[in-house]
Amino acid sequence: MTTMDGSLVRDPDELRADMVRALREQEGIKSERVAAAFAAVPRHLFAPDAPAELAYNLHRTVPVKKDGNGLDISVMSAAHLQAVMLEQLAVGPGMKVLEIGSNGVNAAYLQELVGPDGEVTTVDIDPDVIGPARVNLDATGYSRVKTIVADGESGVPAGQYDRIIVTVAAWDIPPSWIGALAEKGRLVVPLTMCGTTRSIAFDRDGDGLISDSYGLAHFVPMQGEGAARERKVMLRLGVALQTDDVRVPLNTDALNSALDTSRLERWSGAAYDLPDELDLYLTLNLSSVARLHADPAVIDSGIIEPSARFGVPALVSEDSFAYRTRRENADTGGYESGVIAHGPNAEALADDYANVLREWAANHRRRGAATFRYLPGPAPATLPQDAVLRRHGIVTVTWH
Repeated sequence: MTTMDGSLVRDPDELRADMVRALREQEGIKSERVAAAFAAVPRHLFAPDAPAELAYNLHRTVPVKKDGNGLDISVMSAAHLQAVMLEQLAVGPGMKVLEIGSNGVNAAYLQELVGPDGEVTTVDIDPDVIGPARVNLDATGYSRVKTIVADGESGVPAGQYDRIIVTVAAWDIPPSWIGALAEKGRLVVPLTMCGTTRSIAFDRDGDGLISDSYGLAHFVPMQGEGAARERKVMLRLGVALQTDDVRVPLNTDALNSALDTSRLERWSGAAYDLPDELDLYLTLNLSSVARLHADPAVIDSGIIEPSARFGVPALVSEDSFAYRTRRENADTGGYESGVIAHGPNAEALADDYANVLREWAANHRRRGAATFRYLPGPAPATLPQDAVLRRHGIVTVTWH
């Protein structure tokens, strides 16, 4: 089919078939059941205002709603990420599934996976999101999906669910989610820790949770009672530090002054590889970590390294900071990790940071090296070194 200007418009069924093939090739889809669900659901009908080519793009989101500043607060997630998380969820026929955060299409996939004997409930805080989701579910034949307007933290519908999937970036795991999870249930949640997010598949482990798998994820943040508690400071135009750890000092004036000092370079001799795994390790093992962001103009000026383009873990003190960089080095397999540091304590911070880089390269340089546990309830008087303090409990990480 061609439009008035002569451009080609591809048939949605063809686009959907191509999407499924590509998801298989990229290992987003690994099972026949998830493949069948993606082949069955007319994804483009859940994004009626977007081009079908965008709806079926593997790695692009479709905007659903923006805030007053033009930032996305609801999107239809990219197909690849949805497939990965549904594989993590391991939904079986006849299961009872709860989705927190709704656009409709993921609930349709879930209905395909649970089959006629299963039950799917999807919850969203925003009537402007859940309303169109309801309309689209009914229009595409998925009227059995239950839709509820509620806060995802406190408004979880009563019942025991075999599977719970969260499709917004969550800062914590509230008691309502664990309480609603069946004894052998699984929770898949994009959990944000110190500015970095991973989709973690948690299984019940007594009163708490233990991870089965995790992967890179990016979602709009949760709204309502579960909204993140983060601090963000602008050191100067185009340079920001962000953290959710109240123990990290963010002295704006002193850290901005540090940026005016000569930069210290420290090369670790350790391989730079698997950037998402390294990023996670640094985030959870640096002693006082924030996320350093710099816009392209600042990076082009040479003030900040390109590693900060999408955020990089920074080790922060009252008046100094250090962050990761890299350079080509055939002796370390292609690239070598290094540290850039600024401020009066640059030497000490650079040494500490480089030691963490070496530890990762020597002992944890592979995918899936972390096991996460979530322990609900009051934090112990002395937190373990690897613990991340949350509102309702703590996250601990063991590295293998």
